[in-house]
Amino acid sequence: MLGGLTGWHLLIILAVILLLFGAPKLPGLARSIGQSMRIFKGEVNEMKKDGEKTAPGDAAAPVDGTQASAAPTPPPAPAAPSSESPTKP
Repeated sequence: MLGGLTGWHLLIILAVILLLFGAPKLPGLARSIGQSMRIFKGEVNEMKKDGEKTAPGDAAAPVDGTQASAAPTPPPAPAAPSSESPTKP
């Protein structure tokens, strides 16, 4: 995907980034990108660990021990009004 990029391409991309964000904002931008990558990597590792805990046949079973239903049950329908009118004394 990035195999066609040479040193000049990367230098031009860095120059454009510098012009767009400015020199003072670049350290904060790099820090936030690093934090985002760290969080993403941690979540991927956690998902891999969760995948290893479940057996291959139990892939659809939830981790918390509750049973999952195939389809959610619809809420009960409201009672239809009766054709009988209430009697007055």
